[in-house]
Parts: sequence; structure tokens; C-alpha cells
Amino acid sequence: MNQTNDTFNPFDPTGMLKSLRDANLDAWSKMMIDLVNTDAYARATGTMLDVWLSNSAPFRNALESALTQALTSLNLPTRADVTSLAERLTNIELRLDDLDAKLDEALRAPKTRSGARAKAGNGEGHP
Repeated sequence: MNQTNDTFNPFDPTGMLKSLRDANLDAWSKMMIDLVNTDAYARATGTMLDVWLSNSAPFRNALESALTQALTSLNLPTRADVTSLAERLTNIELRLDDLDAKLDEALRAPKTRSGARAKAGNGEGHP
């Protein structure tokens, strides 16, 4: 079994190096946490992201255009094609649900009408 021995052993050079490493990592960790939790760091990160997004937009547009042309030439669907198809299928699904609801309503209607006719035939309805 391995047991952690926190006592100093002068005959264990790796133990001393491990303790130095652990102390160094703890100090760096605390410093980085303090640094990352400042407003200046948040502003700097936001500025870097804005610059990166602004500079990468033309490249992204060119890449997207090239991929669209390549997919079109290979007769493969583009992202816009798949999105359009998904929207159309959603619209068809909604219409089918509406038709199903109307059909259920229409199937229930004759039962209530036939019940009213039966009552009228028995003299229970209107004269």
C-alpha cells in the first residue's frame, strides 16, 4: 500500500522535488485564479475575441462559399438545403397534426348527430 508521508526524509531526493513541485503548482494556481477573476482580464479577453472574430469573418465567409460551390458541384446538399428541408418537413408535420385533429373532430361529430336524431325519432327531440 502506498501511504503519503509528509515528514521530511533527507535520503529521498524525489520526495523533496515532489514537494517543491506541489508548492510551485499551488502558488501558480492561486495566482492564476486571482488573475482570471479580475475585470481587466475579462476586458482583455473580450477585446481579443472581438478582434479574432472580426479578422476571421472574411476567411469563414470565403470557406463557406467554397464549400457551398464544392457541394453543389458534387450534387450534395448544403447546410441551407438541409435547413430548408427541415423547415418544410416541420411545416408538413404541423399540417398533418391539424388534419388529424380535424379528422378526429369530424369522426366524433356524426356520433353526436346520430344521438340527437335518435332522440328526435323517439319523441324526445323537437316537435
